Amino acid sequence: MAIFKLLRTSLDALYKFAGYLGAIFLILILFFVASQMVARWGGGIITGAPDFTGYCMAAASFLALPYALNSGSHIRVSLLLTALGRYRKFGEIWCWAIASYLTYLFARYAIKFTYESYRFNEISQGHDAWPIWIPQMSMAIGTVLLAICAFDNLVTTLFTGRDNIHVPGGKAQEE
Repeated sequence: MAIFKLLRTSLDALYKFAGYLGAIFLILILFFVASQMVARWGGGIITGAPDFTGYCMAAASFLALPYALNSGSHIRVSLLLTALGRYRKFGEIWCWAIASYLTYLFARYAIKFTYESYRFNEISQGHDAWPIWIPQMSMAIGTVLLAICAFDNLVTTLFTGRDNIHVPGGKAQEE
């Protein structure tokens, strides 16, 4: 039982860490936008700042996905699940199974896409001329963590009847 508690704590910490990384990338967006504004006021321009802002936005979005899912920030339509009544658990298992499969496919193709960019040495089209696989890594990592999070919720729902979603305000998932 202690191993399951350790695993649960580790997974929750991993999702939270990814959310914090996403927040850091949001702060970097602010930095790039503000530095570009200051440079324009001074009559100059920072080459590549719009490109880096876009990379940071993608990183913030993808890295925050697992944290947002477990904190109840994703939109979940529970109207049909509520209508299932006593069969709600089966509906939730079905939903988590579909979500696990789709996020697995998303992660698989994100990794493949990033690897292909690395293999062909693709360079970004902007002024920064970076290898494009570097910013694509955040997409691959974020989707892998989202797939782990969805599968984690599937397994938890199968064995405990409840998922791991913590609704803001400290309230448990609706029954």
